[in-house]
Amino acid sequence: MTTRITAVDVHDVRFPTAAEADGSDAINRGDYSATYVELRTDGGPTGSGLTFTNGRGNELTVGAVRALAHHVEGRTVEEIFAAPVDFWRSLTADPQLRWLGPEKGVIHMAAGAVVNAVWDLRARLAERPLWRLLAEMPAEELVAAIDFRHISDALTPAEALAILTEGEKGLDERLDQLRKQGFPAYTTSVGWLGYPDDKVRELTRAAVAEGWTAVKMKVGGPVDDDVRRAGIIRAEIGPDALLMMDANQVWDVDEAVANMARLRPFDPYWIEEPTHADDVLGHARVAEAVAPIRVATGEVAANRVIFKQLLQAGAIGVCQVDACRVGGVNEVLSILLLAAKFGVPVCPHAGGVGLCEYVQHLAIFDFLRVGRSLDGRMIEYVDHLHEHFTDPVRVEEGRYRLPDKPGYSVEMRPESIARFGFPDGPAWR
Repeated sequence: MTTRITAVDVHDVRFPTAAEADGSDAINRGDYSATYVELRTDGGPTGSGLTFTNGRGNELTVGAVRALAHHVEGRTVEEIFAAPVDFWRSLTADPQLRWLGPEKGVIHMAAGAVVNAVWDLRARLAERPLWRLLAEMPAEELVAAIDFRHISDALTPAEALAILTEGEKGLDERLDQLRKQGFPAYTTSVGWLGYPDDKVRELTRAAVAEGWTAVKMKVGGPVDDDVRRAGIIRAEIGPDALLMMDANQVWDVDEAVANMARLRPFDPYWIEEPTHADDVLGHARVAEAVAPIRVATGEVAANRVIFKQLLQAGAIGVCQVDACRVGGVNEVLSILLLAAKFGVPVCPHAGGVGLCEYVQHLAIFDFLRVGRSLDGRMIEYVDHLHEHFTDPVRVEEGRYRLPDKPGYSVEMRPESIARFGFPDGPAWR
């Protein structure tokens, strides 16, 4: 029996987070938003996917999804996964849309939303959460889903196959470990840049009381302010907890080096996005200058080629792949394998609506079949907007608990789509 995709519905959903400075950093103060995709089928379940944006401009990714919809409408799930790379390239290398990319920006993000919706649909049909579907797939089938074009100089199909085959060993033991202990996490909710000092102190104190041992703060304002806020947070979490810092690309390379010298006394575990996301050599310079502080990046890295270069240049010590900035599950698989090849831990980016729901599946799969270690690995947690999903994340004492419902966990509640749909939903009228 086959399942045919009969329609692609796309919704512009926006949440008014800017008013309270939730999600604020050195360059962003927006309304967390989702280009939300639903794949209707001829009697089967509906596949859900989204890409995260920050408010204005979400209508562009909505339009891009509509421009790509003909690549999935009328096709069966079985047909798509019989030739997954051909399907992926139909979206990412559309001969008329490719000029708007290629494989970057609005078109690529829209492709990621559609690709993720297809994988969600497949997982629902298999009655598996996505992490389990991927973890149980034969190595050959996983490799067949990856486009190795432009990365084969750094990772060959044979190398990927070897990593995934090796990952079959001890899988049950690692899964049992996650079921008992959960997956390590850190919280970003204590240190948004727009929060006043008293709120930062209060939120950090509450996080410690809740069992968090790793927290992240935003930096990139006046450096004296960053130093003061770092002192507040370090005093609350104590000397042994991890403190990560995130500059959101606002610094020049030399500025990053100078400012991290000021912040080094607070023992940061990593500095995230210290400079422009595409500046591979700049990241390498910063990494050399600030060591042993790690450099982390990837949330707006456009594609697997940028990750390949960052890893080849020794420019990052933490890979922060985003579930929907790149071209969905297929491309994420290649990035996880590249990181494993170069020995760099993956800590996915999750600072946005639906991203925590997404990336828990990726991190779990990475541990079970690719990286096979929890050393240096954490999932970001942001305590916003989970109530709008039918299968929200479960985090207890600083650890993600395994999702057990079929799919990719980003199905939105119909009432949330109706209320926060832009511009006509009641929340915006």
